Amino acid sequence: MDNKDWDIIITPKKKWWDLQLKEIVKSKDLLFLFFRRDVVSVYKQTLLGPLWFFIQPILSSFAFTIILSGFGKLSTDGIPPFLFYLSGMIPWGYFATVVQNNSNTFYQNQNVFGKVYFPRLLMPFSLTLSNLLKFALQFSLFLAIWFYYLVNSSITPNITAFLLPLNLIAMSMLGLGIGLILSSLSIRFRDIGFVVGFFLQLALYMSSVIIPVSMAGKYKWIILANPMSAIIESFKYGFLGQGYFSPSALAYSYGFAFLVFMAGIVAFKKAEGTFIDKI
Repeated sequence: MDNKDWDIIITPKKKWWDLQLKEIVKSKDLLFLFFRRDVVSVYKQTLLGPLWFFIQPILSSFAFTIILSGFGKLSTDGIPPFLFYLSGMIPWGYFATVVQNNSNTFYQNQNVFGKVYFPRLLMPFSLTLSNLLKFALQFSLFLAIWFYYLVNSSITPNITAFLLPLNLIAMSMLGLGIGLILSSLSIRFRDIGFVVGFFLQLALYMSSVIIPVSMAGKYKWIILANPMSAIIESFKYGFLGQGYFSPSALAYSYGFAFLVFMAGIVAFKKAEGTFIDKI
């Protein structure tokens, strides 16, 4: 029988750069099914359901406003404290959730991976897309609150707000890439899943979510070393008119995100061939 009579032909990967990404495009229907499953399953049988999408960033922003701005007297660069923390928590929350959800892909799906063939990258891609929907809902919440402050305070947005699509792509690539690398490492080191949350929390306090880059003084380079900082600052600068906007820092974040994304895919594709024997 000729090869053209088959719908899918499984062949060995010959080179490390042979990532076979065309399989994901061909399996877009399966990707949609995984996406739908991820969206439905997260808050299934919960009391408040999708309302948790809105409750989480609001509670976190309130807590930071009371503790850091109220008691700690930390500056928010002239931005209303609640809006300042909310504008940082929503993009950071998307990035952190993508990392955490994808950091244990092999163990969470080992039963499915061991029984039937399909492009394994569909799983982390579907998780990233489902979190993108969550970000869209939270961003709509931000826009509603932002509009209130826009009318009632001195917020002056500017044209850099239109960088949002590029920033969103960079956040997706960065979070997915880190998640894929951690997932690949978790095959050998089971305790990676225990430390991911701790390091994400540490990275949060070393980003511009908590401290404005303009207020960091000589320690500014530490905050900007976190590739999420320039993206978050760009978000704040575009919508709030205040913050530290640096094209070079943003270019560093975009470049770092692309390199980590490619490294993550290479590591994941390399690990998927042997993970059944190692788990």
